[in-house]
Amino acid sequence: MIALLANVPILTSFEHLLRHVLNWFHYNVGFTWAWSIVALTVLVRMLLVPLTIRQIHGMQALQKHAPEMKAIQQRYKGDKQKQNEELMKFYRENHINPAASCLPLLAQFPVFIALYYTLRSFSQHPPGGQAAVDAGDFSWLHFVPDITAQTTSFWGGYLLLVVYVASQMVSTLYMSATMDKTQKRIIMAMPLIFVFVIAHFPAGLVLYWMTTNLWTVGQGLVTRRLVARAPAPTLPTRSSRTPPQDDDKGGGNCARKKPTSPKPSAPAKAKSSPPSQPARPVRRKKKARR
Repeated sequence: MIALLANVPILTSFEHLLRHVLNWFHYNVGFTWAWSIVALTVLVRMLLVPLTIRQIHGMQALQKHAPEMKAIQQRYKGDKQKQNEELMKFYRENHINPAASCLPLLAQFPVFIALYYTLRSFSQHPPGGQAAVDAGDFSWLHFVPDITAQTTSFWGGYLLLVVYVASQMVSTLYMSATMDKTQKRIIMAMPLIFVFVIAHFPAGLVLYWMTTNLWTVGQGLVTRRLVARAPAPTLPTRSSRTPPQDDDKGGGNCARKKPTSPKPSAPAKAKSSPPSQPARPVRRKKKARR
């Protein structure tokens, strides 16, 4: 498949651009070709920071609405077409882009192809000739003697593959926060399968992907510490002097207190008085008869 992309004009132009960047790191900065690939990887990841931010926001949105999406899947589990329609409708209503997590990976694919052809050109016509190869311009940390050679052609290449698989699995853990267990197992098994393919590539490509994975791991550690979860809303503290607020004026979800009416005062107790005696009947005097 990579051989079929050799004559694509846009990839050819991208290969020339990548070659100029590597030449600048090697001849102007003074890096070896291996460290130039590491510097190129860091430069590419820095340029992809805007896409990475969108990827992080997309993952946070998926994690936030995961219970609602699971409810939709359970509701329409018997009708996959209706389930997909409802999920897409839910994505549009909540401004979620499920493909945001794939953007950085797709953006790095042209770099991978261009670097492959650059390393293949280096193996056929190494810059500086055989003297540059003997001087160690194509080695990395002394256990990778030649980054243009096949990865499994020396023992250091196997160490590169081990670090690649481990870093790929760890970086996958940060990318699969919203996936179910089945999807996580499949994605975690992908590096173990893909390693048999990438083992036939030049060691410089494995170095590129290993650096990319280590960047992703460091990025995941930083974002987990810096991106804090939204705090729960706190109610304003009230004292005895704070006047009560009406719900219509911003009371929110606070329970509105019922107005308390003053309790009726107890009737005053009558002063105790001695028991009254029954009134005596008044006798009228009879007028004397004349």
